[in-house]
Amino acid sequence: MSRLVIVYNANAGLLAGAMDSIHKLIAPATYPCRLCALTHGFFTMRRDWRAFVDGLGMATVVHHRPDFRLAFPAAADWPLPLLAVEEGGALRQLVSAAELAGLPDLAALIAMLRERLPRV
Repeated sequence: MSRLVIVYNANAGLLAGAMDSIHKLIAPATYPCRLCALTHGFFTMRRDWRAFVDGLGMATVVHHRPDFRLAFPAAADWPLPLLAVEEGGALRQLVSAAELAGLPDLAALIAMLRERLPRV
């Protein structure tokens, strides 16, 4: 059984989330998590992203920078953020940090994932 692994280049927690929201608002060009910028508004997850992920029909796990590195030490040096698929314990990148940086909007991310995700 495969699962989608979503990895944000951010720390978890309420305070970290508040600081990230302020950073996105004040200096979006220097915000280090393009995935966060695409999938989340100021306070919450974008509805289109939630609907896409919920409609995949596959397990999904969300990680932030520190817990991803603990969960997948072999991938600890992969540039973040990223989206990957875990199959049989092996992790394979679907969308890299460099690719995320070049995406214009959430619709482009969803289209890319639809192309690359294994059929479930």
